[in-house]
Amino acid sequence: MSTSARPKAVVVTRAEGTDGPLTRELRGLGLEVLSWPAVSVSAADPSALEAALRAVSSFGWIVFASRHAVAAVLERLPAAPRGVRIAAVGKATALTLRQRGWAVDLVPEESSAGALVEAFAAQWSRADAGVRILYPASSRALPTIAAGLTQLGAAVMQVEAYRTDAAGLDVAECRACIARAGVGAVTFASPSAVTELARSLGEEDFERLLSDAPAVAIGRTTARELAARGHAAVVAESATLHGLALATLRTLQTRL
Repeated sequence: MSTSARPKAVVVTRAEGTDGPLTRELRGLGLEVLSWPAVSVSAADPSALEAALRAVSSFGWIVFASRHAVAAVLERLPAAPRGVRIAAVGKATALTLRQRGWAVDLVPEESSAGALVEAFAAQWSRADAGVRILYPASSRALPTIAAGLTQLGAAVMQVEAYRTDAAGLDVAECRACIARAGVGAVTFASPSAVTELARSLGEEDFERLLSDAPAVAIGRTTARELAARGHAAVVAESATLHGLALATLRTLQTRL
């Protein structure tokens, strides 16, 4: 990519530092990055999770929807529990588990909560009725997984494994960048990032930002949150940070 054709900067709304994994992916593709973390991830009160893990052998499955949930559980349960099957939303989450020696029994093709429920449904049988499923989740987890698995006939225990909260954005700096049209694309890796960026900027500046710069979403769930706010999103072909970075590059290239 030539210097003269260099696109505008890409906003990373993910909760990561200035040298986080998505930022590195984007910079590796020759893109300039603006770090606007809309959410922060922190430890939750561990009591509910620790109580559930003390009885882990009573569960048939543990469902992981993010690497943050994996980190919270493996901090307290380093070895995979015998006789308990493991499901993961997304290849990145599954890879994190496998790198720590945990076998993963179910990974949907698409990295979304709905796809996980569909994957369970595809293999569900009468023998699975009443199976106990442990779901360590974010404080802001959407009801899709717990409700979907319950509807299948599982007994789901959802416990808070980590907290997702609003981050302290430098809103004045963000608004100044929006005003000078300095943003080429905005990446979103979760519905929470959409919600919190809109709340932090205010609807007027959020609208102005995404009117000038396309939104790029990691998956359908995140894209639906944008659509609910009136913004279509480019959706990554692969629901990974690498896929999100590649989709962002292609989007910018089409706008040069």
